Amino acid sequence: MTVFDLTGRAALVTGGARGIGAATARVLAQQGADVLVVDLADSADDLPALRKDFPRQRFAYRRVDVRDEPAVNASVEAAVAEFGRLDVLVNNAGTASRAGLGTLSADEWQRDLDTNLRGMFLYCRAVHQPMRQQGGGRIINVSSISGLMGGPRSAGEGGGRSGPAYAASKGGVIALTKWLAKEVGSDGITCNSVAPGPIATALTNSVTYALDDQVIQRMGTPGEVGAAVAYLASPGAAYVTGQVLSVCGGAAIG
Repeated sequence: MTVFDLTGRAALVTGGARGIGAATARVLAQQGADVLVVDLADSADDLPALRKDFPRQRFAYRRVDVRDEPAVNASVEAAVAEFGRLDVLVNNAGTASRAGLGTLSADEWQRDLDTNLRGMFLYCRAVHQPMRQQGGGRIINVSSISGLMGGPRSAGEGGGRSGPAYAASKGGVIALTKWLAKEVGSDGITCNSVAPGPIATALTNSVTYALDDQVIQRMGTPGEVGAAVAYLASPGAAYVTGQVLSVCGGAAIG
């Protein structure tokens, strides 16, 4: 087995129907993993292509609202039933309000916290027991540089900067990740976070970032985030836990 080989491993990716989640599922499959994609969408856009491109791997899709505790638990049980084990959890599902302090509603605030933070907690709790019983696993929580620095500046007008609810929820994800790493390490489980910066997805098409302030002056790609996730899921990261890996072109440096 090479340091990045995931052959024989099974992964569950939340928010995996498109964007960063779909790219992550593809990268994990490239490394040999079987993948269960969960999302609120009716289907995963990339799943037929994954089955065609990686015929040796097993793939499944399940429609799940990550805020729904019974649905979360059922999807983890389905992954174990489908693959016989669950080695990797990628908590990627999220929402992002861009409303500012004066316009953000209490409902928008709660939506981001429920999806981005509560949903991750529910999945982390749900996978703990099966991972512990099999002798270990990897939890990778997708946070954001917004949780580290309040979000990158956007260029021009239009409210492109992520809002306070998003920043607060992603900061909570980072704190939860570090707490969990200390809690589950004795069970052979590592817990880390990937913190993307400006990434070119459908959600950021309408946003103009101040890329001139970055060290690498371009938008990142979903696949670059997926590659960071795959590293943390791999045997090569067996001694890495409680860490935040920023994939942001240097935007979080300051």
